[in-house]
Amino acid sequence: MISHIDHVVLTVADIERAVAFYARVLHMQPVTFAGGRRALQFGRQKINLQTLGQEPRNHAATGSGDLCLITTWPLERVMAHLQAENVPLLEGPVAKSGAQGAIRSVYFNDPDGNLIEVSVYPTDALT
Repeated sequence: MISHIDHVVLTVADIERAVAFYARVLHMQPVTFAGGRRALQFGRQKINLQTLGQEPRNHAATGSGDLCLITTWPLERVMAHLQAENVPLLEGPVAKSGAQGAIRSVYFNDPDGNLIEVSVYPTDALT
């Protein structure tokens, strides 16, 4: 029935600060849609951004997100990039289980405290 995730939504305190962080640290493409809403495009997915209370249909909390993103970079390059961008690593690299099997992951927080996991599958680890 379900083929893939189209987008997720993160609740942040400052949308433009979040846009700048994800564009700088994760090389996502900032986009504007639906009369001024902001999002971050990567591959065939996006992360929509909202502030607390902007969407009354959900029970969001600022910084409660937890995302796992797959990278095409080796984790060593990801870690070096995070260090160069002054983003503290919380954990990793560690072995975890992804949607398609074993992955290696590193963890850090975005400026709002959302937990971000960047991972590679073993077949992608050498690219």
